[in-house]
Amino acid sequence: MPLNKAILIGRLGQDPELKQTKTGKTVCNFSLATSESYMNNGEKQSKTTWHNIIAWGQQAKTVGKYLKKGQEVYIEGKIENRSYEKDGTTKYISEIILSSLVFLGSKTEGKPEQKTEKDISF
Repeated sequence: MPLNKAILIGRLGQDPELKQTKTGKTVCNFSLATSESYMNNGEKQSKTTWHNIIAWGQQAKTVGKYLKKGQEVYIEGKIENRSYEKDGTTKYISEIILSSLVFLGSKTEGKPEQKTEKDISF
């Protein structure tokens, strides 16, 4: 039985970008950073991976309204790969098509992080 599911916990790298397609569908794009730390020859190292997240329809409107740069979220979705042409070169990109989201908290300047959980499943 095939399964295509991504589960990520990370922070938004930018405010979501909400827009309409030529066919009138609402779409919202944002980047999500996941980080990990490890030891390498006695030194602590960290690595951040950036993920492209796409939300559609009512889900896109909700994401565009409530999410902001720096917020921590839990997301689930499916992985999609696509290609496009730019300057005569084929570019490849992987994206996560959002299916559910949980707000885990927000990053606030000069204030302790407040943990609030809000589940938005679609």
